[in-house]
Amino acid sequence: MPVIKSVKGIKPVWGKGCFIAENATITGDVTMGDNCSVWFNAVIRGDVHYIKIGNNVNIQDGAIIHCTYRKSPVNIGDNVSIAHGAIVHGCTIHDNVLIGMGAIVMDDCIIESNSIIAAGAVVSKNTVVKSGSVYAGVPAKKIKDIDPSLLEGEVKRISNNYNMYASWYDENQ
Repeated sequence: MPVIKSVKGIKPVWGKGCFIAENATITGDVTMGDNCSVWFNAVIRGDVHYIKIGNNVNIQDGAIIHCTYRKSPVNIGDNVSIAHGAIVHGCTIHDNVLIGMGAIVMDDCIIESNSIIAAGAVVSKNTVVKSGSVYAGVPAKKIKDIDPSLLEGEVKRISNNYNMYASWYDENQ
């Protein structure tokens, strides 16, 4: 059973059709939409500020979502994939975004819609990733505009596939 904890009387809430793995942790002021998935060892800590997550978002194995106390909340749009081991901290991620494996998105960043943050990238504090961009490196910089086939073939495919993967798990075991 996942670890779901209230913080200061505020308990996480989520919509219909969500999958939350047995060892995922969700605490405090977290609101999640419909058809989301929170995978093994993922942590979503809404203890020091709020976290709002849209619909059809997957937070993959070992990912961490957290905020900065009273300063930087997390807002995540629809159709977002936060890949394995990524850290999303005190930032805003718009719709149709892929945050790659092991990437770090720091406080007060804005990742606009239809963008990709490459695996291992570190998006420095206050960075604005313009819509349709691919960012990579340490610190992350724009490496190219997103190709429409990449948007369809990767960003949207991954987001939709995670709903299918979640359906494979038997809730009665």
